Amino acid sequence: MRKIAIYGKGGIGKSTTTQNTVAGLSMMGRKVMVVGCDPKADSTRLLLGGLAQKSVLDSLREEGEDVELEDIRKLGYGETWCVESGGPEPGVGCAGRGIITAINMLENLGAYEESEGLDYAFYDVLGDVVCGGFAMPIRDGKAEEIYIVCSGEMMAMYAANNICKGVMKFAQSGSVRLGGIICNSRNVDNEKEMIEELAKKLGTHMIYYVPRDNDVQRAEINRKTVIEWNPEVPQADIYRNLAKAIDENKRFTIPTPLEIEELEQLLLDFGLLDAA
Repeated sequence: MRKIAIYGKGGIGKSTTTQNTVAGLSMMGRKVMVVGCDPKADSTRLLLGGLAQKSVLDSLREEGEDVELEDIRKLGYGETWCVESGGPEPGVGCAGRGIITAINMLENLGAYEESEGLDYAFYDVLGDVVCGGFAMPIRDGKAEEIYIVCSGEMMAMYAANNICKGVMKFAQSGSVRLGGIICNSRNVDNEKEMIEELAKKLGTHMIYYVPRDNDVQRAEINRKTVIEWNPEVPQADIYRNLAKAIDENKRFTIPTPLEIEELEQLLLDFGLLDAA
């Protein structure tokens, strides 16, 4: 089983990218479990037709320790298993603790056992790996492949570089590796070329370029992934191809994060920053 964590700046489209990619993998016959690691518990809603799934932490609060696997795991589109870690009550506790609790509970309840027949476990994670809780999927082998969703926007690139610092740290003492950067386009000038260059400097590759398309929003309004909503539109092919690229990926590296001056020079070279 391949264990994958998807990181990226908040609002960059991690959950949308993850769910559409998972839909593509399911069409390839892959058995996948998605674990939402966001306190908002909205990482699986497109796979569940908009259903507001009860999170692991909500189940624990309501039912105590007497929780069964079927209480926290729902079957979604393409026979995909869906789990939401949830978060603490507003203003109380650390959101990262929900990730730790959810993963440990899934392990204890046998969700990862060979009998489940999983090909993939995906973790859709909040963008900041500085917090130990949010770094949980890449600690202790919980996730071994990291993909970063990025765009040509300055803060998205800063976040990607920062995430690489966390990946590099954990890679030195474990098996976690960077599998590549997914460019989720924001129609920035020279965006594809810039992210390809960023990936090269980080010691990885841009595994796929996802163009901006309003069909993504149309599918979301209908509470579906693009592939389920309309498998014939060009964007459905994009996500099928992204899924295929991840499924066939053999290039895993320890990233080489840039110094801030190098990153700013890259932005200058591609016209995102004005020279002083």
